[in-house]
Amino acid sequence: MLTEAGCQARQERLWQQIPEEIEWLLVGDARHVQYLCGYLVNPISFSAGERALLLLSRDGKSVLLADNFARRTATVPFFVTEEIIVPWYTHRRSVSSRPEALNQALHEAKKYWSGRTGLIEPEGITEMSAATVAEDAAWQFAADEDSEPQTLGDVIRQLRRSKDADELDLLRHCMRACEAGHKRALQVVAPGMTELQVYLEVQRAAQEAAGVPCVVYGDFRATHSHLHKAGGHPTDYVLRDGDLLILDYSVVIHGYRSDFTNTIAAGTPSSAAQDQYAACLRAMQAAEQLLCDGQPCDAIWQVASDELEDAGFGQLAHHAGHGLGQEHPEPPILVRESTDELIAGDVITLEPGCYIEGTGGIRIEHNYVIETEGFERLSNHELRLN
Repeated sequence: MLTEAGCQARQERLWQQIPEEIEWLLVGDARHVQYLCGYLVNPISFSAGERALLLLSRDGKSVLLADNFARRTATVPFFVTEEIIVPWYTHRRSVSSRPEALNQALHEAKKYWSGRTGLIEPEGITEMSAATVAEDAAWQFAADEDSEPQTLGDVIRQLRRSKDADELDLLRHCMRACEAGHKRALQVVAPGMTELQVYLEVQRAAQEAAGVPCVVYGDFRATHSHLHKAGGHPTDYVLRDGDLLILDYSVVIHGYRSDFTNTIAAGTPSSAAQDQYAACLRAMQAAEQLLCDGQPCDAIWQVASDELEDAGFGQLAHHAGHGLGQEHPEPPILVRESTDELIAGDVITLEPGCYIEGTGGIRIEHNYVIETEGFERLSNHELRLN
């Protein structure tokens, strides 16, 4: 989970990007609230999907604004100097809308923002809350006369790319749980199993390894000679000998996620499938050689794609990978026309895939943290067809 020291360091880095005339910030994107103070509404709770607001002031104060039901679902520690909690549901009276409750909390925090210049995160604030602070707040700012205006959300999203130690610890927790699911899949995938049965086995293994309730989602679909590409939720399809089951899934723990893939053959894989798998491994290995701070992402896509083309399978049909953390995907994006470059602290995936009509689909994937001179691989599941 995130730490108080990590949250404080992120707040300090954020203020370094904000013009001196700005005295307070109002953050509303749930990911950014968590990133800056650790508060997270449990996604497996009555208040799943609800939000809180975070009010930061330049003198170091941090105020959480929430309704009482959203507050009580915060199952991990968070770090603020004050909480303003509005009693939304009390088991005695009818309820208002959740945004109205948040706006009431914002009114109660008036001493922190009224009469002072602030900046609000437009992507995470309702029109009601924006109207409340409108006279004192700006929507955008420019760092200098020559720069384009940006929002508070823009700044936080850029800061999020370079992961801190507490974020990496949480991501490693996700990785270990995801690995446990992949290990179980290699044990159980066989002709006669359904996609759903495999998913349930994977989910149980991942949850047990996580040690906490968590979310397991992704692609759990079989491909074969009559269906060379498929994705999404598992179905009741019964695996047949030679089918290729793509397991591309994430384990989400406390708002952060792993995301890595293996393709497993039910029974005996065909020689054509083995050739595809080998080409994907070579594509991943070639892309790994480029992973370092400052590397253009389009170049990484190109080397992965070239390996597949050289093997006779055509260009890589999708991204070669993407950023990972609180979103799926998030920058940087490793595609043919990407303008992104890797930076130290990026957590990314590499996921070459190859889908051939008459044979089926193969995709593999690892997760990495980018370092100044190279990378550390975060995922350690075994990549093999059976």
